Amino acid sequence: MDFELQITDPKSRARTGKITTDHGEIETPIFMPVGTVGSVKGVHFNDLRNDTHAEIILGNTYHLYLRPGLKIIEKAGGLHKFNGWDRPILTDSGGFQVFSLSGNRKLKEEGAIFRSHIDGSKHLFTPENVVDTQRIIGADIIMAFDECAPGDADHKYAKNSMQLTHRWLQRGITQFDATQALYGHSQTFFPIVQGAGFRDLRKQSAEYIASFEREGNAIGGLAVGEPPEVMYEMIEVVTDILPQNKPRYLMGVGTPVNILESIALGVDMFDCVMPTRNGRNGMLFTSRGIMNMKNEKWKDDFSLLDPEGTSFVDHQYTKAYLRHLFVSKELLAAQIGSLHNLAFYLWLVKEARKHIQAGDFSEWKDNMVKQLSVRL
Repeated sequence: MDFELQITDPKSRARTGKITTDHGEIETPIFMPVGTVGSVKGVHFNDLRNDTHAEIILGNTYHLYLRPGLKIIEKAGGLHKFNGWDRPILTDSGGFQVFSLSGNRKLKEEGAIFRSHIDGSKHLFTPENVVDTQRIIGADIIMAFDECAPGDADHKYAKNSMQLTHRWLQRGITQFDATQALYGHSQTFFPIVQGAGFRDLRKQSAEYIASFEREGNAIGGLAVGEPPEVMYEMIEVVTDILPQNKPRYLMGVGTPVNILESIALGVDMFDCVMPTRNGRNGMLFTSRGIMNMKNEKWKDDFSLLDPEGTSFVDHQYTKAYLRHLFVSKELLAAQIGSLHNLAFYLWLVKEARKHIQAGDFSEWKDNMVKQLSVRL
């Protein structure tokens, strides 16, 4: 993987760049639709390519490991061939999913023992076998196995968790460097900064992660219950330390406002289930504000779904029709909502890129943040 830093905004830390992988180029800042089990829920890949213009999607190691399982993925020739997505893929290590199991997992120095949410079977994830698993899945960018501390963790817990993540990182890097990609394309390994909401821990973790000089770095353990101002403070601490010439990936964040504010703090890559999850439930994000498509007010509104939207659904369907679909619990409603929101998120980061290039990102961002919070 190669990263080219292009332009930095004069009034913020926002920047544009280009990531080059064996499966194609990614222009940053970028949003990655979440394809947890190898699919973006309810959205065809043709629409992801040609309508939302997604450049990279994300898969999840925990879910793909459990189902369909590594034997099937390896037999298929890796996830790209299994699901037919021919552009870059990133896989999360599954750490967040394992630790969200709470009572169904046990943490040890060796790794995490957990029970499957599918059938209750017992499994062990270690820093080493998570690398091996992601080798088999075959994503272009793979993540270190880490512990994600809860947002309300105290300093002692957060410190112990961070130190465990660091020890696991050393083991993961050793395993990654000692193994080879399986399917003829290269893979890149990203470490993850942890430290919960504590400046001293985030600084320590960012310095430790930066010392490994990997091709890219991630920021984890945010948007897990802490106030937004704490999240932004931690991002600023971390991006002040992580190297300028490497892409920075903020994991699992977030709302359109979160993304714009984080771009301003120097983040390049984002993923979140919010656009598809909210879209399936009738909440649509637009450049003018947020629409709840289940509201009575749209019942006889025959105007286009979003005249300023970039998806074909925005110009093919009306607000009244989409509300009818949601009230009728039609599957098409969830598909339209998901596709609209993904197209909006991709439009938002690409628009941010344009304004960074034009030199007026900060002004545009401040105006957009105000508009994005309006309830229509």
